[in-house]
Amino acid sequence: MRRPVRRSAFRAVIGLVAAAALAAGFGPASTAFAEDGTPLPVAITGKSHVDLSLQSDGEDSDEPQVTLRLAAPGSDEPGDDGVIPVVHQGPYTIKIDASGLDGVAAVKLPCGAKGLTAVCDGYEINAGETYNEIGDIRLSVDADSAAGDFGTIKVTGEGEGVDFAPLTIDVLVGGPELLGRKLSEPKGLAAGDTYEAPVGFRNVGGMAADGTVLHFHGSRGLSFPDSYGNCAYKATTDGPLLRQGTDAICTFTGTYKAGTAYALSEPLKVKTADFALNDIVNYGFSAVGAQKAKALMANDGYTPGTGAPMTLEEVPGASAGDYARYAELDLPTHSTYDLVLTGASAQGEAGDTVKAEIGFRNDGPGWISALRNGGEPVSFTVAVPEGAKVTKSPERCNLTNIDEGVKGYVCWVETPLLEKTKLSFPFELRIDRVVKNARGKVALPTWDNPVEPEQSNNTAWIVLNGTGDGGGDGSQGSSGDPSATPHPTASGDDASGSTGTSGSDGTSSSGGDSGGGLAFTGAGGALLLGGSALLALGLGAVIIVFVRRRSAA
Repeated sequence: MRRPVRRSAFRAVIGLVAAAALAAGFGPASTAFAEDGTPLPVAITGKSHVDLSLQSDGEDSDEPQVTLRLAAPGSDEPGDDGVIPVVHQGPYTIKIDASGLDGVAAVKLPCGAKGLTAVCDGYEINAGETYNEIGDIRLSVDADSAAGDFGTIKVTGEGEGVDFAPLTIDVLVGGPELLGRKLSEPKGLAAGDTYEAPVGFRNVGGMAADGTVLHFHGSRGLSFPDSYGNCAYKATTDGPLLRQGTDAICTFTGTYKAGTAYALSEPLKVKTADFALNDIVNYGFSAVGAQKAKALMANDGYTPGTGAPMTLEEVPGASAGDYARYAELDLPTHSTYDLVLTGASAQGEAGDTVKAEIGFRNDGPGWISALRNGGEPVSFTVAVPEGAKVTKSPERCNLTNIDEGVKGYVCWVETPLLEKTKLSFPFELRIDRVVKNARGKVALPTWDNPVEPEQSNNTAWIVLNGTGDGGGDGSQGSSGDPSATPHPTASGDDASGSTGTSGSDGTSSSGGDSGGGLAFTGAGGALLLGGSALLALGLGAVIIVFVRRRSAA
């Protein structure tokens, strides 16, 4: 997670340093040179090629195709003090010349420009690229645009002590535009089965494509059993679960005519793992040159395929409605997982402190991929037994009001959640008053979830000084209607930093300071709230206090 950027404090320090330098007779430190006295190298970055479609695709007409930035030496990651280094101070000018698009396309330039040229002035340049944004360029076809029209935008920079590397943006109107064949899940597809994807494209552009490149991807629960000689493959098996999976790039030579559809000579086989559930397969064709694709494959860890080459063939009479800009599919959607809570029991006298270790596990067979929502957490509530007080709670649990007059904790587990995961949530409780068979309910939200048909084990109990008629094995009681206030929403897609205990056959992906509300990630990756969410609406004060305490920590 990026630390907050504190530029104002840094500017104040720079101002004091500059004033001191002037007083000492050193002159203004307005430029930055390399150690050998040469100007600071800074590159103007942005997309170098834009294809403008003659088709109306319903996209937002204000969405820019190019964002211009400056890439300077050094890292744009803030230091421990939250400050991003400034590598240059002094006036500089960025000039954008789009006169090469006159009669080709309409253009909207940044920095208040009203014509085909713009001048953007700046003073500070930060290290890296992220925080050096110049502005956006929006391109669109107009009445003069025709298929095959071509023009360029040239971006240059000037400034004392800075050597700007220019940027040229090529713009092509009505070039090849390849839409992918839509995918649909076959009826009855189950985890472990192989899906045969009808991969192909239709060229809806105004020009033929001289060669094409196919990229396809499968998330963690998917793989591609065939290996083709004109493809290269890369499997990502470490790092954030949201990014794990298999990628492939395939190159095709030949001419692919405008207004014509093509398909692979045989379906692309997609193997689903036994734990697969709502995994994602997607693909796309592009008309970029084969040499660019091969360079990417060579420099990004891809391994060449070993079999016969994959081939394309023309599809006569293809329906335009069968093709879309994005071709992707969730599969399989009919597998299941089984979340299980286990409770604990303890005996003690008044004044004693006892331990209660709550268990959480996923008995599978499916994992909770959460690929569509970026990793919303699963939450459950823990009520405190009568006569006891929690003296130590897990880092992933926060004090809350579960119900009217019932205090307890809301605990969360980050997703994605692997199959066969086992976690432990240890609580310590002080018995202030002995109550025979005092019980605290541990429960997941209750809702109609077809992906988890077995929900009787979604409830467990903490039992203190039990008399033999109560238990905490997770098999007794019903889910009921637990309620809780939410905790801060997770950000990013790297769910890590678990403070629980993970079993030898499972992996935790829960976080300490990240998480979402009282939520459950269901079959379609949508955020589904139980009846407990209604209570959370009336607990804004509790949420504010909690956030402030977290911020202070």
